Amino acid sequence: MRLRTVLATVTAGLAAATSLSAAGPAAVAADAATATAHACSSSVSLDGFSDALDKTTFGGYFVGNLSALAVDRDGSLAALADRSYLFDLDARTLAPKSVVGLADENGAALDSEGLAVDRDGTRLVTSETEPSIRRYSVDGRILDRLPVPSSLLVSPAGRATSNQTFEGLTLLNGGRTLLASMEYAISGDTPGTVRFQTWQRTRGDHFRLSAQYAYRTDDPTLGVPEVQALPDGRLLVLERGFTSGVGNTVRLYLADPRHATDTSGIENLTGQPGVRLIRKTLLTDIASCPSLGATAKQPQPNPLLDNIEGMVVTGHAQGTYKVLLVSDDNQNAAQTTRFYRLSVRVR
Repeated sequence: MRLRTVLATVTAGLAAATSLSAAGPAAVAADAATATAHACSSSVSLDGFSDALDKTTFGGYFVGNLSALAVDRDGSLAALADRSYLFDLDARTLAPKSVVGLADENGAALDSEGLAVDRDGTRLVTSETEPSIRRYSVDGRILDRLPVPSSLLVSPAGRATSNQTFEGLTLLNGGRTLLASMEYAISGDTPGTVRFQTWQRTRGDHFRLSAQYAYRTDDPTLGVPEVQALPDGRLLVLERGFTSGVGNTVRLYLADPRHATDTSGIENLTGQPGVRLIRKTLLTDIASCPSLGATAKQPQPNPLLDNIEGMVVTGHAQGTYKVLLVSDDNQNAAQTTRFYRLSVRVR
């Protein structure tokens, strides 16, 4: 289903619902039935999906490998590819408008996974290679590099495993705090216990190391590919895994780090008494969403599923957040670059 079809369907559905709701109880019942048909859970509904960008190119770049999303200051979407480039997308149609290549200080490619757009429009980008977080200008120049705790560095410099480090990145507390999520546990911590590192903003829009928190996935085989802050300091957290011959597991949680223990001074998170983990509540398993006609190129519990890695909150009204997800197709013929539009209700 291409994007214009989804948008037309959703727009027509909303218009019809508005007119029918005014018509009487039967129309209200029909509207409720439509809402139920799109429900993933009592908290989440699927508004639509789009495969329009799958296996396309723009400006000489492959449009895929998308690992993170962010809303830019002008309302457009920034979409980060883990092959070291950053797209600017139209927020409504998702059509690419521009693309910028990224590199490290030596001109080498990044394994770029996490993205946040700061209040001045500069881009904060993680790379799993070291791991690292760099600040880039809109045209791709390096402006700053943030400090990283030694324990979170890839072995042998630290205790992290290559390709299992900073995946999620988000600004919270009105932009005063930056939070990055490790994808998997570091050596010495209980498998499934993932560290969330924070930084506090200082003068000149630099960031200094701050508190660290522990988050536990439902299963040690699941990692954390993305986090997104809500205005009250809570987080939306994705957990994701893949089983060959079965497909992907992708679950969305509401998490609250506000009363969790600062674990920055705790060397090993294994059998430590008194450590308060980040509290979490399951909002939905994406496999429970209606497929809405989606097809999969490999076995999946639900054909709607793919390797979902990116997430951004695009709007908020009356306790409901509009959330956009994207899958990373790994430039693989058996996977799809797919965008998902969700309505997420939190209490």
